[in-house]
Order: sequence, then structure tokens, then C-alpha cells
Amino acid sequence: MTQLTRRGFGRVVTAGVTTALAGTRVLGANDRLRLGFIGLGNRGDQVLNGFLEHRDAEVVALCDLHQPYLDFASQKIGTNPRQFKDYRRLLDIRDIDAVVICTPDHWHALQMVHACQAGKDVYVEKPLSLCVAEGRKMVEAVRRYDRVVQVGLMRRSSPLCKEAVELIRGGGIGKVTSIRCFHIENEWPKGIGNPPNENPPAGLDWDAWLGPAPQVPYNRNRAFYRFRWFYGYSGGQVTNFGAHFLDFAHWALGEEAPVAAAAMGGKLAVEDNREIPDTLEAMWTYAGGTLVTFSQFNANGAPADGRGSNIEVRGTKGTLYLTWDSYEVVPEEITSEELPARGPLHRAADANYGKTREREIAPRKVEGKDSTALHARNFLDCLRSRGKPNCDIETGHRSTTATLIANIAHQARAYLEWDAQRERFTNHDGANKLLDYVYRAPYSL
Repeated sequence: MTQLTRRGFGRVVTAGVTTALAGTRVLGANDRLRLGFIGLGNRGDQVLNGFLEHRDAEVVALCDLHQPYLDFASQKIGTNPRQFKDYRRLLDIRDIDAVVICTPDHWHALQMVHACQAGKDVYVEKPLSLCVAEGRKMVEAVRRYDRVVQVGLMRRSSPLCKEAVELIRGGGIGKVTSIRCFHIENEWPKGIGNPPNENPPAGLDWDAWLGPAPQVPYNRNRAFYRFRWFYGYSGGQVTNFGAHFLDFAHWALGEEAPVAAAAMGGKLAVEDNREIPDTLEAMWTYAGGTLVTFSQFNANGAPADGRGSNIEVRGTKGTLYLTWDSYEVVPEEITSEELPARGPLHRAADANYGKTREREIAPRKVEGKDSTALHARNFLDCLRSRGKPNCDIETGHRSTTATLIANIAHQARAYLEWDAQRERFTNHDGANKLLDYVYRAPYSL
């Protein structure tokens, strides 16, 4: 795991990229799809469950640095899949049709690009990348090697969300002026704690876990799921939850990128060793005339709207509240009258104002379910058809990028104007330097 330059990887894939691509299986309708999983902790385990619901998916190989994860997944699968600690060994298996990548965010780009070079199709978890430049290189690799890639923004495969999007885009709640998104979880006062640096657990190769990230001592809060509280491996909750929320906003608005981003907040109350904020407001504006915000409240758990939604779409005719498994539409009461002047001389007019209020739309509530298995199903179908998945690489990149530039705005303490075609800020040269980062030697993308 120490020599992961592109040139070094080319030597590992035995016959080179051309031969690997030539060896890709041609699938028949009745063939089982042979999969390899890279990363099996937490979300990896959830995604594995989603794929195991489908009888035509055969998980034949597993890769993780943590042996208990490998053993737990093998027991769940029940067919004794091959186990690896080095993902390159898994990519060497020629009759694997696709790989599923659920590793920490800082590994997504290298592993996905190497999988494409090895002739594998890929399901890669969100957020797609750790920086904007990585994401664009991932898009280029998918196109260069003609791979089918699904990004794990699974709401794109949700019938519930599709119905909500069609309602919004069809004018069902009127002109959308605001989309508010929330990640609310009270972590005060101790949060994830403040453990000291220590030796890694027996059997965990900490240097391999870090990969292209900076070399730092092992701290148990930096590994496994808690890596999301540290910027070297994640964009924090803005990218973790925000990627889902901004992806839905893009879908509902028919947009692929904001025109500007800003963010304010910080670590204000929670007493732990995190790097990410416990309280933050990020915002984006879109060319169609909509303000999108992401509110991260991790020092207070009060719900934002009393409905437990994580996305609130405000239109001129009503508001749509979306949770992970339902949506509700609440109509606005509308009057055609002009607003009266406000003040003591106009109390009589104020008393009569709004007596002709009407609702132009009907209330509704729709239930759904988790869409991970549906997203896996769409990917499996596209492996056969070679069609475009529900969340293709460009879509996943654009939705992830929106969250990444909000983090840059927070870091730069600036209102940033975004040129989505050039993928550059037009008003802040310093912020443009944060669109990429230097991998730790000898890693290279």
C-alpha cells in the first residue's frame, strides 16, 4: 500500500489497462453479476445489505484493513468470499464485473480511478471526492475507460423522491424561492470525546488507512466512522449529509450547480477534538432564483419545523417537507389583495385583510422507504444495459462540488461566486487554491 502512483499501479494490474479492458466479461441476461466490495464498515455494511437483496448479485471478494469487518461481512454473505487487505489485489481478479467502494472519502478518487483502469464498473459512495479537482479527474477517468459508475446518492432511485421532484418541477407548490436543509443532532457537551493519540489497534495498518492523507499519529477519533469529524479525510457534515440534500435540491430545481456560496459557523460549544463545526449555516444561490441553505446544529437537538424533516422546499403555493422515508405538502393560504399599510391608523384595514384567502393546492402526505437496495438494483441493471445510472458520475460530482465549495467559503471567510463551467471562483484567487490538495508522497492521482 506504499507505492500507489499511477505508474506503480499499472505494474500491479498484471497485463495493463488494455488487456484488463479486453477481459471484461460480456454479460448474458441470466448471468450473475460478480462484485467485489472495498470498505465494509458502517455504510459499507449497509450498502452490502442493499446488494444482497438481489439474487443476481454475487459478492465474490472483500477488502478492508480491519479484519473484524471482513469476517462479519463474510459470515453475512455465507459463501466464503476471498478476503484482501490491499484493494489492488481485489482489482487483479479478472472476472469481477464491478466493485463497490465504501471507504472513507479521502480514498474514493484513487480507488475509483484504479478500478476504472482495471476494467471494472464502480458503485462509489458519496460524497464522491474530498476536493473538486479529484471529482473532475474521476469524471474524466469514467469517460476515458468507458465505465458504468453509480454514485451512492440513493435518493435518485427513490420513487418517493422522484414523485416529490416531479411535483415541484411541475409547479405543484408554485415558484420555489427557498430550500432549507438540516442536520440536527445534539452532541453537547462531550461529543466524540477527546482521547489521546496512541498506538493503532493490533492488525490495523494506520499508514495504509491514511493513504494520501497527511501523516499524523493514530487517534481513535480519526478512524472508522469518526473520521467524518476531521477534514483530512472528509468534508464534515456539510458533505456527509449535505451531499444528499444538495443533490435533491439540484434535482428538484433542474439545476446542476450554484452561482455563489457562503458559510458561517464554527466549533462553538462541544468539548471534543473534532475539526469540523458543531454549528454552521451554509448557503448557495441558483440562477433560477432560489436560495438553498444547510443548517448544521450539533449542540442543540430541537427540530427545525416540528415535522422532523431534513429538507424543506418553500414555494409560493405551499411547502414540501421531506424526510428519509416520507414527504408532506402543506398549502399556503393566498389572497389576491394588496398588503395593507401597517400601523395604528390602518388597524381597521388590517382586521379585514386576508378574509378572501384561499388554498390553490391540496395537502398530501406520502410514505416511502430506504432506497439503498433500489439504487443497487439500478446499478446492476445498468451493468447489463450499459445505460446511464440514476446518479451517474457527472451528477454525483456536481452535487458533491456544491458542498465542497461551501466548505471553502467557510474556510476562506468569503462570499464566493462560482463559474460551474470552468469550476473556478471568479472573485477570489485564494479560494481557487483550495479546489485541490497535494497527496502525501508517494501517492498520486
